Amino acid sequence: MTLPDPADQADNPVGGVRTTSTVSAPTARAAWSITFLVMILQTVNFADKAVLGIVARPLSEDLGLSNADIGLLGSVFYVLFVITGLAGGFIADRVRIVWVLLGMALLWSLVQIPVLLVGTFTALIISRVLLGAAEGPAGALNNVAVFGWFPKSKRGLPSAVVTSGTSLSKILVAPALTVIVAAYGWKAAFWTLMIVGLVWAAVWLVVGKDGPYSVNSARERAKAGSAGKVERVGFLRIAALPTFWGGVLGMFALYGMVAVILTWLPSYFEQGLGLSRVNSGLLFALPSVTGMASMLLVSFLTDRLVGRGMTVRISRGMVSVVALFVCGGMLAALPLVDSAWLAVFLVVAGYGVGVASYPLMNVTVAHVSPERQVASTLGVFTALFSTSGILAPWLTGRLVDAATTPAEGYTTAFQIFGVVAIIGAVVMALTVNPERDRARIAAIDPLACADSSADDKY
Repeated sequence: MTLPDPADQADNPVGGVRTTSTVSAPTARAAWSITFLVMILQTVNFADKAVLGIVARPLSEDLGLSNADIGLLGSVFYVLFVITGLAGGFIADRVRIVWVLLGMALLWSLVQIPVLLVGTFTALIISRVLLGAAEGPAGALNNVAVFGWFPKSKRGLPSAVVTSGTSLSKILVAPALTVIVAAYGWKAAFWTLMIVGLVWAAVWLVVGKDGPYSVNSARERAKAGSAGKVERVGFLRIAALPTFWGGVLGMFALYGMVAVILTWLPSYFEQGLGLSRVNSGLLFALPSVTGMASMLLVSFLTDRLVGRGMTVRISRGMVSVVALFVCGGMLAALPLVDSAWLAVFLVVAGYGVGVASYPLMNVTVAHVSPERQVASTLGVFTALFSTSGILAPWLTGRLVDAATTPAEGYTTAFQIFGVVAIIGAVVMALTVNPERDRARIAAIDPLACADSSADDKY
C-alpha cells in the first residue's frame, strides 16, 4: 500500500501541477490501530465528564447537595477547560502530539485524587476544575493525532471513530460505573477512571507515534522547503472566516445540550420520568447508541461523497446543518408530549442525530486551516464552542429547582436548548463554506496552503 508523498506537494503552489511520486506508507493496520487507541482515550475523556451524571443522586444524598449544587459541579468543569483548550492547540503546533496526549492522560487521572482523599463538596469543586483544565484540549487534539495518519479526503470516518468514544463512554462505561456505584459507593467510580487513565497512558507510551500527515511532519516539510522559515497565517485571519465563527456558533448550541445530557440525563429519567435509579443509569447509554451509529454512518457516507467530487460545503457543512436542525426540533418538542417513553425517544433520537455534526465540523474547519496550524485552529474552535458547557448544566439545575415539578424543569431546559440548536443550524447554513474560505487563506499566503497531500483537493 502506498500513499502520495506529502512532501511532493509542499513545493507546488496551490492550483499548480501535483506530482505523483509515492513513498512507502504505514500499513492500514498501523493507522487504524492508532485511531482506535485514541478512540479509547476519548472514551475515558467523556467517561470523566459523564461520571457526574451517574453519581449525581447518591452524591447529593450523601453530601446534602441541591440540584443547583450538582449543576455547579457540572459547570465548573468548563471554567479552565476553555482556557487550556485555547492554549493546548498552540502548544501542539510546536510539540509532538504524541507527548501532548500522554501528558493529558496522566494529568486527568491524577486530578481525581482530591475526591478520593477528601470526598467533600469543596474537594469535588477543586477536582472538577482541575479535571476540566487537563481535558480542555483533548477533543480537538485527539482528532489532530488521528488526522496525522490520513489524507484530508479520508478523515471523516477516522474522526467519527474517535468521536464515537464519547458514545462508548455511555454505552459501555456508564452502565459499568452504575453497577460499581451501586455496589461500592460513588467514590469507586472515580477510582476506576483514574486507574483506567493510567493504564492507557502506559500503553500509549509504548506504541503511540505521529503519522506521516501529522502537524509535526508538515512542520518538518515546511522547514526543509523554506530554508528553516515556517510560513504561518495570523490566527485572527482564520478566526475571521465565516466557516470558523459560524461553526463555533452552531457547535456552541449543540455542546450546551451535550453538557446537560452528561450531567443531568440519569436524573431526568429518575426524577422527571419516574424510572428507577438503576434503569436510569442503564438508559443513559441509549442516546450514545444512536449517536455512535449516526456519526459512523454519516461520516462514512460523506467521505464517499467527497471522493466522488461533491463539495465540502455540501457533503460536510450542510449535512451538519440538517443534523443540528433535526436535533433542535426534537428537543424543542419535548414539553408537548405526555408519554414518558416518547420523551425518552425524543431525547435519544435528537441527541443521536445532532452529534453526527461533530466529526463533520472538525473536518470542515480543519479544511480551511493551513496544515501546520490545524492543532491550534481546532483547539480554539473546540474551546470556544465548549463555553456553552459553563452555563448549561448550572442553568438546568436552577430551572429544575425553580419549577413546580422536576419534570417541568427538565423539559423546559431541553426546549430552550432545542430552540438554540435550531438557531445555530440557521447560522451555519448561512456561513459555512470551506472552499471559499480556504481560497481566502490561499490568497493571503499560497505557501501556507501548499503543504497538503494530493488528496487535499476534494
